[in-house]
Amino acid sequence: MNQNCKKVNFAKRVLLFSPVFLIIFVSLIITASCKKATEKIIIWTSLRPTERELLNQHLERFSTRFPQYRFAQLFYAPEEARTNFIVSALAGKGPALLHGASDNIGPMVELGVIQPLETFFDSTFTGRFLQKPFPANTWFQGHLFQIADRIGNHLCLVYNKDLVPEPPQTIAELIRMGQILTVDENGDGRPERYALAWNYTEPFFAVPFIGGYGGWIFDENLQPSLNSTAVAKAARLIYDLANTHQIIPHECDYEIANALFKDRAAAMIINGPWSWATYLQDGINIGIARIPLIDETGLWPTPLVSPMGYVMNVNETGARRQVIIELIKFLTSDEVQLSFTEISGSIPASQNAYADSLVNSNELIRQAIDQMQVGRPMPVITEMRWVWDAMRPAYQGIFTGRVSAEQAAQEMQILAEKLIRENRQ
Repeated sequence: MNQNCKKVNFAKRVLLFSPVFLIIFVSLIITASCKKATEKIIIWTSLRPTERELLNQHLERFSTRFPQYRFAQLFYAPEEARTNFIVSALAGKGPALLHGASDNIGPMVELGVIQPLETFFDSTFTGRFLQKPFPANTWFQGHLFQIADRIGNHLCLVYNKDLVPEPPQTIAELIRMGQILTVDENGDGRPERYALAWNYTEPFFAVPFIGGYGGWIFDENLQPSLNSTAVAKAARLIYDLANTHQIIPHECDYEIANALFKDRAAAMIINGPWSWATYLQDGINIGIARIPLIDETGLWPTPLVSPMGYVMNVNETGARRQVIIELIKFLTSDEVQLSFTEISGSIPASQNAYADSLVNSNELIRQAIDQMQVGRPMPVITEMRWVWDAMRPAYQGIFTGRVSAEQAAQEMQILAEKLIRENRQ
């Protein structure tokens, strides 16, 4: 089997197919040999509307340096962006740059759709970026694949200061406060207000608590480590918050949790920086804090932390690539990073911007950084996607009563090993 066939087969395993996937893929293959009609340099992003507007302003400024090119952006939701980028690049097409989180790197490197960047950026440039508390730029298999413009993208406890003047510091304190904050006015068993709501049925939103019990999703050899006491205890804690202490909804996905918090029907929510601007626009007096400490272990929950930034399409070469390199330098400059910090509260990735007064004087950003200090890096290996798929059915089965937390941990491990084995054959 030749290399192209191997890549296509591997892509089938990595990608989440949509109904139009094969149509897109075939059409791109057919047109892959067609010469590009314009000198247009496109960036795909998943930025919020206000950030996309700001990016357009920066692209317009940059275009004066290279008037022979047209610079533009196109929005996709994160999963669509990843999938469509892989499909397009495999067909020899696609945008010049993709802006997104670092967990895209593993699958894209294995599929050969992005190119190493270390030969294009000297140590003076790369030395500008943060190494602590987390490396900002993403290296994988000995090569630099992503230049970051922000870091974090992590879960925090967000609280309504009008309902919660001071956030709980421990789970025990959360439960005590929860008994007061949760209000069932008519006694029908369905509270008009919950203490806390979040998308706890999705494994990504449960992972911080695994770290809080001293465990993790991978071991030191990057093998799944889901059949552990820590995983079972984390799941049991979340189950008890809903069913024993009854301070969170019995059923809750992302949209439900978000709506409850925005409607002041939840005093707190666990969510990421993509949500904070919306809460502020809705007039909620929010504060940000660490997810409460686990009393049993004395450990803070550990949300996944990932840089966000730019990867380059493998198909870019020659003079175009040189322009794209200059574009990356411009879009990750201190000035541009801080402009996004100002409008969205993003944590900049360069050392100078990170130390800027704009960051230090913003209470929400400082609190988000405080949470980030106890987070853990998002694994960028392809296996991460299969681990999510393995965790989901068993973990969600706890809340339907199908399995116990201990049984769920065993099932997660078995399925994770199975999916990895099958997809690596």
